[in-house]
Amino acid sequence: MSRFKFAWLLLLLPAVTNAHVVLQQPTAPVGTFYKAVFSVGHGCGGTATTKLTITIPDGMIGAKPMPKSGWSIETRSTAVAKPYVVEGRTVNEEVNEITWSGGSLPDAYYDEFVILVRLAKPGMHYFKVAQTCEKGRHDWNQIPEPGKSMSDYPAPAPALNVLPNGAAKEEHSH
Repeated sequence: MSRFKFAWLLLLLPAVTNAHVVLQQPTAPVGTFYKAVFSVGHGCGGTATTKLTITIPDGMIGAKPMPKSGWSIETRSTAVAKPYVVEGRTVNEEVNEITWSGGSLPDAYYDEFVILVRLAKPGMHYFKVAQTCEKGRHDWNQIPEPGKSMSDYPAPAPALNVLPNGAAKEEHSH
């Protein structure tokens, strides 16, 4: 192996060993449909991930999980504070938790779990994630206190910054 390739491997090593459950796209505009792709970078203590539960934060509606070959999906719903109408149908409850189980993601590999949601409220939103493995469990549920960042926590919840109307255009203007 050349010195150049070895140097690149050394640079990537901390990112791999410190991998968390993260969102691939950390910002999106309010009022849009958002494809939340959660990357799972490792298991628990060297064992395979066998279950992943994601809690949908307030301000997101119509959550739908993407099927995953070899995994079962279970959703849990709760009543909404104020019913609303979508495509001519009244919505009285929302999916607030999605669980994939029955599969096996070995510690040596990574994979992605996907949810589609509509972003109804701007601001920072945190998805609490429970990762269950053959041996052990890891909860990615720490939300930063004011003045702190995600890197200050060993198990941060995946974060999404939902931008107010017009902010996405301002960010991408040239």
